[in-house]
Amino acid sequence: MNVMKEIGIEKITLNIGVGEPGEKLDKAMKLLNTLSESKSVKTVTMKRIPDWGIRAGLPIAAKVTIRGKKAEELLSRMLQAVNNMIKERKFDKNGNFSFGLDEYIKIPDSKYDPDVGIIGLEVAVTLRRKGYRVSKRRLKPGKIKATHKITKEEGINFIKNKFGIKLEEEEE
Repeated sequence: MNVMKEIGIEKITLNIGVGEPGEKLDKAMKLLNTLSESKSVKTVTMKRIPDWGIRAGLPIAAKVTIRGKKAEELLSRMLQAVNNMIKERKFDKNGNFSFGLDEYIKIPDSKYDPDVGIIGLEVAVTLRRKGYRVSKRRLKPGKIKATHKITKEEGINFIKNKFGIKLEEEEE
């Protein structure tokens, strides 16, 4: 197989939205720090929404991005928390996918922290092939050809083969 066609995990982003600054946000950041063993950052609002009591520049969520081998290990733990089942609609047209956990204590090797309580989080996984840097570089950025882009089916097959995921049936 062509080495440039191999699919890999570019990054995993863990996100917790709390909706307001303060103690809840601090607890969310503490949880992300312990789960990922990396430093989390606050995300701020861009718009003002008076009905929700939100103004521009207000920190309302926390996120952390993990790359490399550490990302693969963390993803396998996160997928075990959802019993290695993902719905097909969780994948986008580029093969990336995301899923949510309602309680962080479902993740293997994570212990309940009474200071944090019960918090859910979102896991977003970005896939890539070698050569994607061409579109991101500063000097002479290029385009990624349609034949080199990852399709939804290729993303599903990669996750099935690498992590043993089963697609969950959609309920109508």
